[in-house]
Amino acid sequence: MIETAKRLEGIGTYYFADKLAQIRQMNEVGDQVINLGIGSPDLLPPPEVLDRLKAVVHEPGVNMYQSYRSLLALRGAFAKWYQNHFRVQLNPETEVLPLIGSKEGIMHIAMTFLGFGDQALIPDPGYPAYASATKLAGAEAVIYPLEKDLNWRPDLKALAKLDLSAVKIMWINYPNMPTGAQADRGFFEELIAFAKANEILICHDNPYAFILNDEPLSILEVEGAIEHALELSSLSKCYNMAGWRIGCLAGKEEYINSVLKFKSNMDSGMYKGIQEAAIVALEQGNGWFVELNEEYEKRREWAQKIMTLLGCTYESGTAGLFVWGEIPATLNSAKAYSEEILVKSKVFITPGMVFGENGVSHIRISLCGSVDLFKEAHQRIQHALKVKENRLENR
Repeated sequence: MIETAKRLEGIGTYYFADKLAQIRQMNEVGDQVINLGIGSPDLLPPPEVLDRLKAVVHEPGVNMYQSYRSLLALRGAFAKWYQNHFRVQLNPETEVLPLIGSKEGIMHIAMTFLGFGDQALIPDPGYPAYASATKLAGAEAVIYPLEKDLNWRPDLKALAKLDLSAVKIMWINYPNMPTGAQADRGFFEELIAFAKANEILICHDNPYAFILNDEPLSILEVEGAIEHALELSSLSKCYNMAGWRIGCLAGKEEYINSVLKFKSNMDSGMYKGIQEAAIVALEQGNGWFVELNEEYEKRREWAQKIMTLLGCTYESGTAGLFVWGEIPATLNSAKAYSEEILVKSKVFITPGMVFGENGVSHIRISLCGSVDLFKEAHQRIQHALKVKENRLENR
């Protein structure tokens, strides 16, 4: 076999790819695993979005190659969306770049701005793709801790004391995944000041802005941010369109053009039908989020009940699609605890070590399942715990 490229050294298969394969094998023998580990929305997009997709597939030219920048109408819809929800004015001609999913944008940003000898600051806990993209670009991932005592934010004063001369970008993500912690305007102002002082480009991944969050924020709201920050947004979580692969990169024209130089060599544009449907999604008012969050609130209550049942501590009122809990101090490994729950209860809950060393004592429950599914998971875990307790008593 031909040897793989050096860039793949130290890059493992994405954790969930292997875990989903295990769950699939368990289901094949009749286990019927309840998956509370993956943040893949099970609800449908707005009905108007589905109607538009159904209609547009029959229009002339819909199957043809599209612009690398996507439809101007889609860029205009994203710009208006930013204005309506974040009070941020963007030029749709130059400061908005639709993407085939924001995860694509993470890789594009890394490949555009990072190379050998460069460094990127990666949050711990955080989305694994930030580190993977950095390494694939040939750069070094420098892990920075999110401090629990600072509401899962970095200690910027401590970071400023480090040698940051090789650091070109810093990844941040609020509302945070996996912790659900939220940022505020003051913190974003501190970040932009930090970026300016250290000549670092802040890359804000913002897919959970409207999920169980009463105060959605964009880092681009901060004065001067357009010079020092890029922001990724996504329709995956907020409009239940994860499989449709629609995201957006917003920022300064020069940054956008640089990313486009790489992106245009990687794809041939986004399907027009999906672009047209995305425009309809972006035109939805706040009523859509109110209805969506009413459902997620019910699910969060049950996720918290499961955390309590498992003896975990957690913060109530967090944002995003997950509940993040710390396992009991008597347990040594969240990974082992997750595996025990899977084997004994046939319920999968993500171990926090997936997101970095600061997650090794935590587990994460996704809200992407019906209330009935959560009730069933709670019942299964409760039964398994009683069986375990009885066995211990009978020793």
